[in-house]
Amino acid sequence: MLGKAIRMERIMDRTTKKTVLAPLIHGVGMGPIEGIKDIMNTVDVVSLGGANAVILHKGIVAGGHRRRGTDIGLIIHLTATLENGKQALVTSVEEAITMGADAVSVRIGVDGPDEEPMLKLLGEVSRDASRWGMPLFALMDPGSVGDGKNQVQNLMRAARIGAELGADLVRIPYSGSADSFKEVVSVCPVPLVAIGGEKKAREKEFLEMVHAVMEAGASGISAGRNIFQYKKPGNMIKAISQIVHKGSSVSKALESLKEKPIESSIFAKTPIW
Repeated sequence: MLGKAIRMERIMDRTTKKTVLAPLIHGVGMGPIEGIKDIMNTVDVVSLGGANAVILHKGIVAGGHRRRGTDIGLIIHLTATLENGKQALVTSVEEAITMGADAVSVRIGVDGPDEEPMLKLLGEVSRDASRWGMPLFALMDPGSVGDGKNQVQNLMRAARIGAELGADLVRIPYSGSADSFKEVVSVCPVPLVAIGGEKKAREKEFLEMVHAVMEAGASGISAGRNIFQYKKPGNMIKAISQIVHKGSSVSKALESLKEKPIESSIFAKTPIW
């Protein structure tokens, strides 16, 4: 599976074996919300900040491809979130290949009556991805995870399902503490990345979460709104990258947020937030 290994190297840092992902796929479920209205500028700013890859839907790839500037990995999201929260398969692995994808991504719910079709979808996409040597990233959604031990058990099951059915990297919600998230990481034999979730009220709170995730042994962070809805998204990416790739403290990472805003050198304009 040389092709898969080569593509993974475009997304996972070759030295640290960690990754910082920036999903910019919220336009389907939420519309063109603040932070992703000017998609080409957003992609440029997060790449300048040090993100390893962006996650995009197929139709926005051309709009986000800059043709110059700092390179960045491309992950194409094959599923779309409907207004009712359900998932629909909207792209194929083969189509992603024609667009130059380094990996493909799906969101899979493992709670409730839709679990059976969701697992079938994951199995089918996994089969196609394996055939083409394409890395598969699975965002495993445990649904209503509850509190305490039930939450951790549900997260552990969701992560393990992703690995069992062929995902090369699993994205999963954070459990709330480094100790409990360490349990989740321990049962997942493929790289596991925490998702950022809802935008945090305080930047320090979010970076503390990133630090705890890495303490737990995770392979990185996948964050959308906590990056592109921050007033200086490039600086936020830089701060996250310092924690993920350099093992920096939260206080050290916070210094990046005080620096001059990282702005696009290609478009010579302030991002539209």
